[in-house]
Amino acid sequence: TPALPRPLPQSQSSGINAEYGEEDKSHPTAIEYWFRIMDLDGDGYISLYELEYFYQAQLEKMRLLGVEECSVLDCICQALDLVRPKEQTKISLSDIKKCKQPSLFFNIFLNIQKFLDHELKDPFSTKEGEVPMSDWEKFAAREYEDLIADEELNKQYEYEDDFEEEDEEAPGLGSTSKSAVEAYGI
Repeated sequence: TPALPRPLPQSQSSGINAEYGEEDKSHPTAIEYWFRIMDLDGDGYISLYELEYFYQAQLEKMRLLGVEECSVLDCICQALDLVRPKEQTKISLSDIKKCKQPSLFFNIFLNIQKFLDHELKDPFSTKEGEVPMSDWEKFAAREYEDLIADEELNKQYEYEDDFEEEDEEAPGLGSTSKSAVEAYGI
C-alpha cells in the first residue's frame, strides 16, 4: 500500500492557492500540485495502480450519490486516451501538461462532482463563436452570483427590521398604553 501524499509547503496564501488549485486544475501550478498529490510513491509518474487507488474513492462517492458506476478499467482507458502518455503504463507530469484537458483528467480521480458535471454537460450549451469560460472564471461567476444573492437577502431582512422597529415605536403606543383587550374590557 502506498504512503499518504507528502505534505506540501505552506504559505500565508496557501488557502487562496488551494482554492484556486481546486477550481482551475488547468493552471500550470495547479497541474504540478495535483500531479504531486497523485504520485503517491514520488517516482515522477502516476502509475496505473495509483490511478486505480484514487478511482476507488470516486467509486465509493458514486455509490453514495446513487450514480451509475463506470468500471475502473473504462475510466483508466478514458484517462489514458485523454492524456496520451508516452508510456502506456504510466503518466508523467509532462504528459499531463501537454494534455488539452488536464482539469478533466484530475477531476476523474479527485472530484467526482466536477467530473459528473462535465459528463452530463450539454455539448451545445455554448453559442457558436462564444469563447467558453475557464474553470476559474466559472467559479468566480458562481461566487459573484452567491454574493449578490446574499446581499439581496440581507437587504430584505434589513427592510423588514425597519418596519418592525417603526411599529414598536409608533406614537401614542408607548410601553404604558393598555392593550386592546384591557382598553375595551374584552
